[in-house]
Amino acid sequence: MLTVITALKLIAEIALLSLCGQWVLGVVCGAGRMRNPFYALLALLARPWVSMARRMSPRSVPEQRLPLIAFFLVLLTWCLASMAKVGVCLQIGLALCK
Repeated sequence: MLTVITALKLIAEIALLSLCGQWVLGVVCGAGRMRNPFYALLALLARPWVSMARRMSPRSVPEQRLPLIAFFLVLLTWCLASMAKVGVCLQIGLALCK
């Protein structure tokens, strides 16, 4: 169970970092961000989360707000996985969680 929770937390961390990196590159590169290969890689990593945010949000939400919704969705997933990991580690003992 601890392995599943840790894997879910790791996936959420990768998604959070890709969404943050995509935002930073978007700010730094401006209009030329679509030609940046690192931006394209980060967009590829974040695409499943953004599409999930599209499915969960109403149609009235504009497309440019979807990465922000995806960020908070992944942040919530990460928080829940962290709380679950702490709960499991308290049950089995801290020595087994390392």
